[in-house]
Amino acid sequence: MGSKQLRIGITCYPTFGGSGVIATEIGMAMARRGHRVHFICYDIPGRLQRYMENIFFHEVEVHDYPLFTYPPYSLSLASKMVEVSTYEKLDLLHVHYAVPHATSAYLARSILGEQAPTVITTLHGTDITLVGNERSYLPITRFSIAQSDGVTAPSRYLQLATYDKLNLSTDIPIETIPNFVDIGRFVPMPADEKRSLAPLIGACPIEQGLKILTHVSNFRPVKRVVDVVAVFAKVAQEIPSRLILIGDGPERSRVEASVRDLGLADKVCFLGKQEDFVGILQRSDLFLLPSESESFGLAALEAMSCGVPVVASNVQGIPEVVVDGVTGFLSDVGAIERMASNAVRLLSSPTMHQAFSQASRDRVVSEFNEAYVIDLYEDYYFRTIHKRLS
Repeated sequence: MGSKQLRIGITCYPTFGGSGVIATEIGMAMARRGHRVHFICYDIPGRLQRYMENIFFHEVEVHDYPLFTYPPYSLSLASKMVEVSTYEKLDLLHVHYAVPHATSAYLARSILGEQAPTVITTLHGTDITLVGNERSYLPITRFSIAQSDGVTAPSRYLQLATYDKLNLSTDIPIETIPNFVDIGRFVPMPADEKRSLAPLIGACPIEQGLKILTHVSNFRPVKRVVDVVAVFAKVAQEIPSRLILIGDGPERSRVEASVRDLGLADKVCFLGKQEDFVGILQRSDLFLLPSESESFGLAALEAMSCGVPVVASNVQGIPEVVVDGVTGFLSDVGAIERMASNAVRLLSSPTMHQAFSQASRDRVVSEFNEAYVIDLYEDYYFRTIHKRLS
């Protein structure tokens, strides 16, 4: 790794989702290492710590014009990238999500010419499996990725899917760098300290002795949150338990209706978007992730770091995080009965649960800790900059 202190621009969606979380955590970790990090976004990312040394925020302002049916965000972003790169003399632009961020970075680099920073694009999943595969977006997505100086993906699955779904030449290397968690923050809580959740969740007090199942997502259809409720309904028939749902999104009304239809309103807590939910994960007994599409599964990783086993779908990047029969159980998408059965097995056996809990924590510490992954990113930054300038 190089010793130079870099000037890094980071662009991401500042919303409640894995790509924004990872982008923000990378930026803060780089700032702690002495690099100057400039976030270029339309809003402040939720995980971003305010007034942190070496962290700067530049808001992308999008104005309405009479001739435009929709505000031209991509152009406003490119202009802001040019402005920040020029006055802050950025060495690197690290953009998260191919569309439109990689496209805007390409425009900015074309405008800046020889003074342009190196551009690295990190893919996160739906930019390839959903957005990138839309026929109307396919050419610009492929072009923007190909024009990046470096490309990374968090899983081997997404790396291969990018080549396949976009018909991208394998001559364009994609570096696999996994997502990570702060193992000093997402840490298991000693059993004797696990007290009632009531002080944490206010209107949804949970009595001592109940098993806690948790799900965190942006409530999009691909997360299959209705399946989370269906699995919990079957678990609750056999084990005294409660379900905590963290997040919000387009499926929330449908999920709430499902909870009411199943008569579970007194057993399910909707907490909405939460910037800090570590305390809830630490007090959870099981994490549910029945998604039909996950390029990696950051939410599962955060749960595992807290020593919480995971019951999830055996799909795409999830098996690269959750080891079936070791840190949790994997089943086919939509296999409600199987997921519920696995959940009951884990929750009914203290010995099995403890073994899975310890294995979950050990796996995160050894393979997905922040220091290790930030070393990989930092090394990749310097290698990509050197390659472009040589």
